[in-house]
Amino acid sequence: MFRDPEGPIESFSFGKFVILGEEHSGSGDERVGKGKDVRVIGRKVERWKEREGHVLDRSMVAGVLDRGVDVVVIGTGEEGRLAVPEEVVKFLLKNGIGKVLVLRTPDACREFNRLYREGKKVALLAHGTC
Repeated sequence: MFRDPEGPIESFSFGKFVILGEEHSGSGDERVGKGKDVRVIGRKVERWKEREGHVLDRSMVAGVLDRGVDVVVIGTGEEGRLAVPEEVVKFLLKNGIGKVLVLRTPDACREFNRLYREGKKVALLAHGTC
């Protein structure tokens, strides 16, 4: 669980984000806002629809490229079950991302907010469940 009323990510609990005052949770017909998996670039929240399964590949992270981002924070779920192979990190670094951080989603939300408030050009790719 994560709380930071000053945001932009205000809270995260299993399967649910509150970002800039809007809830994002669920999937399919149960989706609220952008759903339980989100891509946040600055103040723009998008559904992270490319994420499938529990092992990332290049195609699932390419959505942050060419978006003016210097740092990518990847949230691996509340329990950290989303695997991020080293080749995915290297792919991001090779394609212009200066730094990649891989953290459990509550910690990833905290780090995203910290970097955002420091004025960094940061993106968050966050898995909202396991």
